[in-house]
Amino acid sequence: MKASTRWGIALLALVGLGLVMAFVLFLLAQGPSRYEAHIGWLFWANVAVAALLVAVLATAAVRLVLRFRSGKFGSRLLLKLAGIFALVGVLPGALIYTVSYQFVSRSIEAWFDTRVDTALNAGLALGKGTLDALADDLVLKARNAADRLPATAPTPSAVDLERLRDQLGVQEAALVGSAGQVLAAANASAAAPLVPDRPSITLIKQAREASGASQLEGLEDDAATGGVPARVRALAQLPKLSGSPRQADDRFLMLVQLLPRAVTVNALTVQAAYREYQERRLARDGLRRMYIGTLTLSLVLAVFGAVLLAIVLGNQLARPLLLLAEGMRQVAAGDLSAKPIFTSRDELGGLTRNFAAMTEQLGSARSQVERSVDQLESARTRLQTILDNLTAGVIMFDRKRRINTVNPGATRILRAPLSAWVGKELNDVPSLADFAQAVWQRFDQHQTSPEDGERDHWQDAFDLRVGGLDDTLTLLVRGAMLPNEARLMVFDDITEVVSAQRSAAWSEVARRLAHEIKNPLTPIQLSAERLQHKLEAKLAEPADQAMLVRAVATIVNQVQSMKQLVNEFRDYARLPAATMQNLDLNALVAEVLALYGVELDKGRLFAHCGTGLPGIRGDATQLRQVIHNLVQNALDAVATREDGRVQLLTEVARHEDGRPRVVRLKVSDNGPGFADKVLKRAFEPYVTTKTKGTGLGLAVVKKIADEHGARVRIVNLPSTQGTDGPPGGAQVSLSFSSFTEQATVSDSSAPAPHSVS
Repeated sequence: MKASTRWGIALLALVGLGLVMAFVLFLLAQGPSRYEAHIGWLFWANVAVAALLVAVLATAAVRLVLRFRSGKFGSRLLLKLAGIFALVGVLPGALIYTVSYQFVSRSIEAWFDTRVDTALNAGLALGKGTLDALADDLVLKARNAADRLPATAPTPSAVDLERLRDQLGVQEAALVGSAGQVLAAANASAAAPLVPDRPSITLIKQAREASGASQLEGLEDDAATGGVPARVRALAQLPKLSGSPRQADDRFLMLVQLLPRAVTVNALTVQAAYREYQERRLARDGLRRMYIGTLTLSLVLAVFGAVLLAIVLGNQLARPLLLLAEGMRQVAAGDLSAKPIFTSRDELGGLTRNFAAMTEQLGSARSQVERSVDQLESARTRLQTILDNLTAGVIMFDRKRRINTVNPGATRILRAPLSAWVGKELNDVPSLADFAQAVWQRFDQHQTSPEDGERDHWQDAFDLRVGGLDDTLTLLVRGAMLPNEARLMVFDDITEVVSAQRSAAWSEVARRLAHEIKNPLTPIQLSAERLQHKLEAKLAEPADQAMLVRAVATIVNQVQSMKQLVNEFRDYARLPAATMQNLDLNALVAEVLALYGVELDKGRLFAHCGTGLPGIRGDATQLRQVIHNLVQNALDAVATREDGRVQLLTEVARHEDGRPRVVRLKVSDNGPGFADKVLKRAFEPYVTTKTKGTGLGLAVVKKIADEHGARVRIVNLPSTQGTDGPPGGAQVSLSFSSFTEQATVSDSSAPAPHSVS
């Protein structure tokens, strides 16, 4: 139910109650008779208003109970306010009703007290005695006058009656026959009718029996209200005429005397009061019920109106509080939308407006915070994306040196699942304890005594051993101090950079060696041979000759070895620029394998050349050298094994649409494989497992591959004895991604799939 509807019903009930109570007071002021005349419709009017109020209260109570049972917010407050206001309305009403009930009951009982009854009887007797005295006096006058009238005259004249009336001082004097007919009359009032009223038969009968009788007239309520004056009528029997003994000849003198008005009014008043008193005395219980019923209905109307008004006022009082409470609940739940306000000018309305304004400000603040958080999250996402895509490793530590943030690059470089160690110290990672200790020492050194140019960060290189004592990574680490004593470490794996630097250094060494050493070797060799030629014939002893020959041979052999070494260094340092042309990889393989006919015949060398290979772009001379170096290294690896086997494979990998993706050359063997320390630095000069070798073979292969934009990969094959056994051999692969414009090259010159001759 809307508030306007409730207010309308409450105002209507109050107005109706006020009108009913005003009318009741008006009727009570007019006297009990007026009040009793309207008691019926007043009762039903009260019943109707009470029924309406009961219906409204029942509806409000049902709505409140349903609201409470459904657990709707604010129902407890409304129920409490309704109960409080109902008690405020009912308790004073009950007290007033109790007092009024006792007052009405005792007042009605007081009306019928013995003293009141005695006083009314005495007043009635007094009035009756006065009237009876007047009547008896008039009868006496009538008798005396009747005795004085002549008995011989059949009918007195009007003059006689007028004289008699005047002497007696009465209003009327008349001669009446036995049947009540007026025989003659005299009246003091000129406006009176000529023929006076006939006496009643009862009065005539009484006068005949007692020689005289009287009757009071005009003292009835209807006669008084009809304007008939109160009077006394007296009859006295006249002496009978001589010779007329019959009763039909009886005559009567009738006198009519008006009663004094004061006596009449008092008599009527006493008579009416006595009659009303007797009536009310007989209906005393009904009167009590009538008054108490009216009081009850009025009280019910007043109490119901007060309760209804209390409920309406309670709702009006609770409404802003409920708005505030509901708004607070919504704010607590995170809802900062616009809140309704209570449209009033009092403090509660102002409170709701202030709360709505505060909620709006909170909503604006939260929107700004959300935008800031979104921006921060976006920046964090971008930063995380950058960190995830960085090839460098990034680790952030908190003030307690615990790992806070790790990017995938750090996990890849350090080869440890650092994400699982977030919240712990880097020292706790088993394989990184020494590295962590060195890093923290560098942090402490930077914090206590920073070097020049290291105000914000420091940079240093560290060697990290992973996967074994012989597998070492070279890391370039940069450290920085962050706010709140946090620390940031960024590092790169510069192992390949160092390897490239070594290769460049070896190239420079090789160039200088070739320049400084090669020139004296030929004169040394020639001088030794000349010494042998000059001195061999001059030595008489065969032993001396043999020693000279051995010494010169040693010098010549070592000079040849030095020349070979210098030539290899020269080739590595001064590798000519590649001359690119269209080549058939299978044809190059066939040309090189033609030099290894013996190994092919022994079954130690196998070739599997794929068909449909596209042409590649490259230098034929350099690629032949690459194939030769790879095959020779593989044969050297299996030289000591009776079951040694070298396999050469060419193949093409294609995209899903059939386009060639890469052409690959693989050379594998079942030898001992590469040691771990060699596997990481196999392409560096002077890294080899051979007792006799310079270690420049794979270095030259790597350099030629780089010239051709090809990728070289060296791996150990899986062991035939399980995961813990030794490697099952080694494999070197060379992948070309630069093709000719032709889709394929003719395979007419390609060797057979399993052997080349």
